[in-house]
Amino acid sequence: EVQLVESGGGMVQPGGSLRLSCAASGFTFSSYDMSWVRQAPGKGPEWVSRILRGGGSTYYADSVKGRFTISRDNAKNTLYLQMDSLKPEDTALYYCARTASGKYDYWGQGTQVTVSS
Repeated sequence: EVQLVESGGGMVQPGGSLRLSCAASGFTFSSYDMSWVRQAPGKGPEWVSRILRGGGSTYYADSVKGRFTISRDNAKNTLYLQMDSLKPEDTALYYCARTASGKYDYWGQGTQVTVSS
């Protein structure tokens, strides 16, 4: 059974940092691209970042470029999102998603990130 479990969310002041983790199980993690997707209250899902299976290539939405860093540890079956210089507009539920053929076929339950003073 494919499982994705996010952790690391919380409340932080503007300008602060958080590191999200996503523990994967039930599939060969190193064989799949992985993505982070977020959903703010009252809005649709927004793609945040993607990392290819080998970890050598990463992609970011313009809204987070230069502030967020995606990475993965294939030996630990874990995906990460380092978020720096957080802004109130980054407030959302953050999901990790297995990515296959450009589609998100499995999602985690999400971890809440709230940026507020």
